[in-house]
Amino acid sequence: MNKNSINAISPIDGRYSTQTDCLSEFFSEKALIKFRLKVEVEYFIKLTEIGINQLSDWNKKNNPTLRNIYDNFNDSHANEIKKIEKTTNHDVKAVEYFLKNKFKSLGFEKYSEFIHFGLTSQDINNTAIPLSLKEYFNSYYDLLENLLKHLKDKSVEYKDVTILARTHGQPASPTKLGKEFNVFIVRVEEQLKYLKKIPFSAKFGGATGNFNAHHIAYPEIDWKKFAESFVKNMGLSLSFPTTQIEHYDNLAAIFDNIKRINSIIIDFNQDMWLYISMDYFKQKIKKGEIGSSAMPHKVNPIDFENAEGNLGLANAIFHYMSSKLPISRLQRDLSDSTVVRNIGVPLGHSLLSYKSILKGLKKLIPNDIVIEKDLEDNYVVIMEGIQTILRKYKYKNAYEEIKEFTRGRELTKKNILDFINNLSVKEEIKDELKQITPTNYYGNIL
Repeated sequence: MNKNSINAISPIDGRYSTQTDCLSEFFSEKALIKFRLKVEVEYFIKLTEIGINQLSDWNKKNNPTLRNIYDNFNDSHANEIKKIEKTTNHDVKAVEYFLKNKFKSLGFEKYSEFIHFGLTSQDINNTAIPLSLKEYFNSYYDLLENLLKHLKDKSVEYKDVTILARTHGQPASPTKLGKEFNVFIVRVEEQLKYLKKIPFSAKFGGATGNFNAHHIAYPEIDWKKFAESFVKNMGLSLSFPTTQIEHYDNLAAIFDNIKRINSIIIDFNQDMWLYISMDYFKQKIKKGEIGSSAMPHKVNPIDFENAEGNLGLANAIFHYMSSKLPISRLQRDLSDSTVVRNIGVPLGHSLLSYKSILKGLKKLIPNDIVIEKDLEDNYVVIMEGIQTILRKYKYKNAYEEIKEFTRGRELTKKNILDFINNLSVKEEIKDELKQITPTNYYGNIL
């Protein structure tokens, strides 16, 4: 099925399709079919290994041939399955029938009734979906690590740049620009640690999770042990007990964790936007690039704005998914089906945002003149340090005296030096106080 990006409803598949195409390998309709097919094939192979009489003559040398069915899966195969689905009106059953046709063409027809043996659709779906997500996460981690690397580079580049900090939007004790980048680096890294500990869980237990059909056919087999082994071989962990569906608790935890990472990055984006609006950063632009259609002088912080918007969309969808998916009526309803098919959408918006941030970071140029002027114009921020040293020397009511001197006044460097000179303290203390400037009053942030 060909798509024309200009006619796409979603910008993920339209305007931004060239940036998000990499996700189709994991979250497209074709990808879902392929992962279902993989689960069905691997399940059959596992059945041949547990002593079922009817499968005793299966030659394991045939296994690579079966695995080629999903390893070499292509658009033609996907379209063939979608054609079958038009008759079955059931997507998983269409995969089963496709695989049975393959068995027939390969000369394995006598074993074909063991395809999808004892299973319900959710045994396939609830294994295929976490498997696809797990396989994508190698790319997701790489993406975040790349973003963190660029943030770390900026943290080092700006480690000696002193800036005026603001709390409640008001001038506050100075800080280092590199340190402010490092705050976000550490926050994301901490959340990544938590994310990597959450298992990718699958359900495998038949129509209501009890292995009813399996047990009635082969009561001598420990089907729970079988399921644990099978799911583990797929690189997943078994959820047990379950109803017909996996309860999605770990999937919800994954989405909530990604949402927290995205929220941290939104926080970073907003800070970058504010620094640019304060003229702390200038932005490199390409020749011919337009900032504003009306105001030719403008260079807008579009990369950070784009990232913020995409992260907001991603988080809204992740929030709905994590709150909805763990809820299902009695042993099964179908309300999860459409939801899990959209996993690629918030991941797509997240991907776009991370790429936008990387573009934005490459454009940043610290505006030293503005940064230094802001420090000089707010010389009053050193008064915290002055009152602290005065208190060290037991100067009575240091805080209160400085409050009275500073509140509601526009103070210059000269005003503050005059204040120091008029203090009833030893000259060496005055000299110590005069050494404090907004540029060197940045604390210990090693």
